[in-house]
Amino acid sequence: MPIHRFLAAVGLLAMFNQPLVAEPFHHPYGEWRDYSQDWLAICPDTIDESASTYYGFSCFASTGSTALNAANLPAYKLTLLLNRLTGALDIAITDASTDGAEIDPVHSISIGFNGAPTVTLNLAADLETRYNTVNQYFVVNDQLREDLLASMKARTAMTVTLPIIGAESDSRTIRFSLRGVTASLDFMASYARKLAQY
Repeated sequence: MPIHRFLAAVGLLAMFNQPLVAEPFHHPYGEWRDYSQDWLAICPDTIDESASTYYGFSCFASTGSTALNAANLPAYKLTLLLNRLTGALDIAITDASTDGAEIDPVHSISIGFNGAPTVTLNLAADLETRYNTVNQYFVVNDQLREDLLASMKARTAMTVTLPIIGAESDSRTIRFSLRGVTASLDFMASYARKLAQY
């Protein structure tokens, strides 16, 4: 094979071996968005300090379950939230299922990372609902949140096992992709102050 064909083949191979990266873009809904592998990160154009939901003063990034609800959206979501006023990071698990099953408040949620010990979260002590939601559970403990964030940045997937009532099984395990967590965190940090109005 002539050298110029060999070099062209190597160049093409290198080009196709690169990860696909999209640039952040401004969405017509009035927010900056960034798709990072399996995560979507969003920073709204404005900050509303008196907002009753996190949307008013946070950037956030989410990934969803492969299981869908009746609206054809992910039945479960894993979300990272960056408070643009304080800089605090939060982790939330959302139950948007519509099959009649509910999270059992008496039992614990388990979080697993391949090759690591299971993390158990008590619904009363380790998680809380905030803002105007009843189905989005935020990690309360600062050290636990930091440990989970470190694991999420270092791994490619995690499982969340929810205790369930009102279904055939007493638990439901959801796999969440973590591919894109670090890029989403970087996007939120970079775009937290990119505002049209404040």
